[in-house]
Amino acid sequence: MSTVEESIDVDAPVRVVYDQWATFENFPKFMDGVAEVRQLDERRAHWRTRIAGLSRKFETEVVERVPDERVAWRTTGDSVKHTGTVAFEPLGPARTRVRMTMAFQPTGLAEKAADRLGVLGVQVRGDLRRFKHFVEELAGPASREGG
Repeated sequence: MSTVEESIDVDAPVRVVYDQWATFENFPKFMDGVAEVRQLDERRAHWRTRIAGLSRKFETEVVERVPDERVAWRTTGDSVKHTGTVAFEPLGPARTRVRMTMAFQPTGLAEKAADRLGVLGVQVRGDLRRFKHFVEELAGPASREGG
């Protein structure tokens, strides 16, 4: 299994940042390759992705949720194997560090080659940058000023 750890600082309060991450249906707005996330119940979500021409459907299960602190998940079933954790650290009233750790089991030649080239890390960094922009645009200047 390959593991990637990345972090980014977002100019918004931890509550705003956490709430946007915990709304999985928002993921297609900032995650490249995620076509749809549909919440099935409090713990499970159905995903539809298309990355490098490869379409996949799979389900994830939230295994830990601590509001304003962390969300951890794992895939269920046999099609895609990955786990992840996103932690939220307040750096002040209007700034939050988002730290993502993800482990992924590549299958097939294309995924194994992409893994050797560090494609997952590039993908995660890009997704976090887009998430930062998404949340900061949503939060607006008043939120970043702490009010």
